[in-house]
Amino acid sequence: MFEDSTFESGGRIKTKTGRWMVFTFWLCASVLIVMIIIPLINYEALPQTAMATLLVAPPPPPPPPPPPPPEVHVVQVKPQMINNQLTAPTKIPKNIMQVTEKEAPVASFGVAGMEGLGGGNAMGSMFSGAPKPVVKAEAPKKIAISSGVATGLLLQKVQPVYPAIAKAARVSGTVVLQATISKSGTIENLRVVSGPAMLQQAAMDAVRNWRYKPYLLNGDPVEVDTQVNVIFSLGG
Repeated sequence: MFEDSTFESGGRIKTKTGRWMVFTFWLCASVLIVMIIIPLINYEALPQTAMATLLVAPPPPPPPPPPPPPEVHVVQVKPQMINNQLTAPTKIPKNIMQVTEKEAPVASFGVAGMEGLGGGNAMGSMFSGAPKPVVKAEAPKKIAISSGVATGLLLQKVQPVYPAIAKAARVSGTVVLQATISKSGTIENLRVVSGPAMLQQAAMDAVRNWRYKPYLLNGDPVEVDTQVNVIFSLGG
């Protein structure tokens, strides 16, 4: 009986153990598959830093430095003299030398036979002592002078005719006129500035016939603007 019970229990245990192993295998396989599939479906849940590290491509290598500029060599060719005349060289020299240009000498000039007098410096001092041409400034076209200066230039004065209507009305006073004295001394651009209306025309008719000495500026006659005062008095 003990052996029967032992064999029977042993068969049951083996049967249960086999089923449990199969169940455990499929359970682990299911969990492993789920752990693999979930990150593939929900990729946003993965760490952003790790994803950025994996997805960002490395920077390209820097470009190579540019090649240095080629060196320029100057070939010094010695001229050949034949019958005191320069001729072209007959062959190309093999050795190439780099020529360094020196500072050009200071240019100077002189006259033969005057070496003891300092050469070009003496000539320069001679030319520097020459009188410079005088540049004459251009005279202005027109200037303004006072009535007193214009009175001193007056050569011919015509007295105005007192209008009868103004004398009857006892009108007197001073008529101020603005005038331009030309280079020849005649009156131009005459106009009234102020004064009684009855006396203005008589004053203009008289001043038009006045003559002046030309006003000189640096020895040249110029036009001048001035004021002319014509006085009308009943007592005169």
